[in-house]
Amino acid sequence: MAKKFCTTGTCIPEKNYMVDLSNRIQQIINQYIESGQYFTINRARQYGKTTLLYLLEKELRKQDYLVLSLSFEAADEYFESLGSLAEGLSLDIEECLREQNVDEKVLEEWNYSISERFPMRSLGTKISNLCRKCGKKVVLMIDEVDKSSDNQIFLSFLGLLREKYLKCQQGKDVTFHSVILAGVYDIKTLKLKLHPQEESKYNSPWNIAVDFNIEMSFSVSDIQTMIQEYEQEHRTGMDVKEISRILYDYTSGYPYLVSKICQLLDERVSDVQVWTREGILSAVKVLLKEPNTLFDDMTKKLLDHPQLKEMLQNILFAGVDFPFKRETPIIDLGVTFGFLKDKNGIVAVSNRIFETQLYDMFLSETAVNNQMYMKVSSDRNQFIVSGMLQMPLVMQKFYEYYEEIYSEKDQKFIEENGRKLFLLFLKPIINGTGNYYIEARTRDNKRTDIIIDYKGKQFVIELKIWRGNEYNQRARQQIFEYLDYYQKEEGYLLSFNFNKNKETGIKKIEYKGKHIIETVV
Repeated sequence: MAKKFCTTGTCIPEKNYMVDLSNRIQQIINQYIESGQYFTINRARQYGKTTLLYLLEKELRKQDYLVLSLSFEAADEYFESLGSLAEGLSLDIEECLREQNVDEKVLEEWNYSISERFPMRSLGTKISNLCRKCGKKVVLMIDEVDKSSDNQIFLSFLGLLREKYLKCQQGKDVTFHSVILAGVYDIKTLKLKLHPQEESKYNSPWNIAVDFNIEMSFSVSDIQTMIQEYEQEHRTGMDVKEISRILYDYTSGYPYLVSKICQLLDERVSDVQVWTREGILSAVKVLLKEPNTLFDDMTKKLLDHPQLKEMLQNILFAGVDFPFKRETPIIDLGVTFGFLKDKNGIVAVSNRIFETQLYDMFLSETAVNNQMYMKVSSDRNQFIVSGMLQMPLVMQKFYEYYEEIYSEKDQKFIEENGRKLFLLFLKPIINGTGNYYIEARTRDNKRTDIIIDYKGKQFVIELKIWRGNEYNQRARQQIFEYLDYYQKEEGYLLSFNFNKNKETGIKKIEYKGKHIIETVV
């Protein structure tokens, strides 16, 4: 059976094209398992946690560990009482023991009934006896640990693990050699969910755990291992290094996004040469257009956390720089969900795909009652001639519509909304055919660079808040440098000018051999 790219469930090396994680697995074993560490793998949704645990379990079994691999994915009934949790875990662990052919005497002792009065104590005794008599180091893994953790019963279970760990350190008990809990939230955050008003909210029963510092996003070289395997089987003639680099540029190595784009290239993209930059852009367009569980979850999370939504809007539309400090609750939440990252000490959106999705989401909310959006939507056919976007006309019409609708707005309104207005204007014109993204390296509260990809052709537009002639000269120099970087001869400069004696309009500028169409509003 031919291999496929996988974006749902566990990736199986024998069935799926996937990044080679063997070095990462051995690194976890060397740094954490061998030394008997307890730790939590908390990463965003669809970040490869389940696949990592599967591969780790396979390798640990080869190295003669006894692995108890559990999941709380469908374990809601376990958390009705301490007794039901103890019974449920006991049954699950029995399955693991049978699968790994544990000695019948050990299995028989494990199956002794749970005490109804003291179920956690009874479970603890079972764990000690198992670890003492099975003849192997026992590793406990629990995936989706935060699925059913919004009650005190889960914390009681953590408390049991902690108590046994501490007693084992003192030579008074025998327990699991290593424990791995995997989920979106870390255990401290779970405590916050349970008791948000308590002073003791940071006193986690999981303070025995060490920090898990293994990188789980994919590097360019990681992606290359997957693409190389595909190329060896399909002989497309692609440039493996270049394709891997472009995939990383769009995803920043977010595992689901990398695999999803590759899956779309393999199964869906047909309108362009597939394993090229244009093919990737076509796949990205499909990804952003169609619903998926990751984007659905993003929408829900932002509805549930309006402060996080406001922060993202300020970053994207106002260019606000927030200092990155993980201890800040709203920043920590954004990182936990996979939306935010640290970029040179400043909070940034974690990847280009998420950034474009967030722009589209926020713009769609605004577009419903926006006069400019309605106006350009009804006239958008004029901007495409012979199948190609006419960027000079786009700038001309934006100037006309802006002067008609927004010229009397005050400075504060334009500073906060100018960029959003241009993107609202642009969106219905390129929607369905072109893509755009914001160059995060250059975005601040005065400058934004927009890159439009339309049928393989790129357009570079620099948006500026303009105060004074000197600043405008710097703007021209900056767009010149950017055109040079992109090897383009023509670019566009849109300036929101707040000088009292400003001169609005459109003019063409020759600057160091480059053509710049400058629009001042």
